[in-house]
Amino acid sequence: MTILGLFFFMCVAIAGAFALDVASLYAARTHLQTAADQGAHAALYNRPLMDADDAKQTAMDIVLATLPSTKFGAATTTQNIEFGRFNIADRTFVVDESATEAVRVVTSFSDERGNAVKSFLFKLIGFDEFDVSAKSIFIAYYPGCLREGFVADGIVDVQSNNAYGNGFCIHSNTYVSLDSNNTFEAGTVVSMPDLDSLDLPKSGFKTNDGLKSALRQSTMNIRILSRIDSMIYRYENPLATDYPGDTEELPDYITDPTVQEMRTRSVETAELERGRVYSIACTGGSGLTIDASETLREVVIISPCEIKFTGGSSIEDARIISKNTSSDSINAPAGLRVGRNDNCDPGGGAQLITNGGMRFPADLQLYGAQLMAKGDISFAANASGVQGASLIAGGEISGTSNMNMGLCLDGMEDNIEIPYFRLAG
Repeated sequence: MTILGLFFFMCVAIAGAFALDVASLYAARTHLQTAADQGAHAALYNRPLMDADDAKQTAMDIVLATLPSTKFGAATTTQNIEFGRFNIADRTFVVDESATEAVRVVTSFSDERGNAVKSFLFKLIGFDEFDVSAKSIFIAYYPGCLREGFVADGIVDVQSNNAYGNGFCIHSNTYVSLDSNNTFEAGTVVSMPDLDSLDLPKSGFKTNDGLKSALRQSTMNIRILSRIDSMIYRYENPLATDYPGDTEELPDYITDPTVQEMRTRSVETAELERGRVYSIACTGGSGLTIDASETLREVVIISPCEIKFTGGSSIEDARIISKNTSSDSINAPAGLRVGRNDNCDPGGGAQLITNGGMRFPADLQLYGAQLMAKGDISFAANASGVQGASLIAGGEISGTSNMNMGLCLDGMEDNIEIPYFRLAG
């Protein structure tokens, strides 16, 4: 009986060792993985804002907050934080310290580091400690919806008889509203947090060809709008050293960042020298009128006023920014062309940016164009005049009927983008 009792005791001890020690190892592995994920995200988020060493140190601070060295030893070092490039197809990571698109972080408890995971009952069968490690790879990406499409925190309301080409995206963090006779080619996306909130006429999917296949359920953090204020500050203060790191560089066509100050009610293209940045204040509180009947090119204009373009104006390789917060802070009566009509060739794009809203009641033409507003964007487009368009609104987007929305992968190189990050491995 004694021998049999000892045998059963050993069996129970081994089973208990598996239960207790395996649970301990899984807990250690989870702890390491959490720290690695946090560190990788912090490193990649900060990499565009600072050099590699500083970004690694920031990541180390995050890891040490989760795995303090006083308790867990050296679970990782800056040598275990590597920037590089990640090939999604074959799941390979190539180290390149100059890269900003991927990072790999390894955390570990090991005998070599003096912090191996101690065993409990496994000691009975000769295993005193275990090495455990975790790896995290984060990559940067740019959401396609923010590159070309309509993206709004509020409602996106587009009406009838519109055609959306392959790759075009419509997203609302509230809901999307559509009328009848819209066409969605394969590859288009229509997304919102709750697909049941989609607003359709009684005819529903029958008169909106391809809509059902285009629907996606998702929510988007439209954090690119938060870049507007820091971007304005940097443009207006090119020699400052206290601007936030996460700001937008001036476009390449600006050859002299020195701000040229003007005060006027109206300005014409001929008054503005190419390659310059202009800060234009309006007189008499009447707003600023820009006459760009002769195409406005290669300038950045910043104004605290409502900006009105005259009918038939056009801008190419230019960036127009209004700090005004009114609902019509950038507007035009009819025929405004933003970007060059060049069949999606590189270059020629333009951006309209405002702290308020935009309104274009007729014949808006967009070619490699980006419109960003903290408020609403209301527009009526030329039927064949949308080829490469990114509309981003903190409020609502309202578009009218009879529009053809074509996709341009080129010609939008100067558009403002901000990276997002996801776990890749």
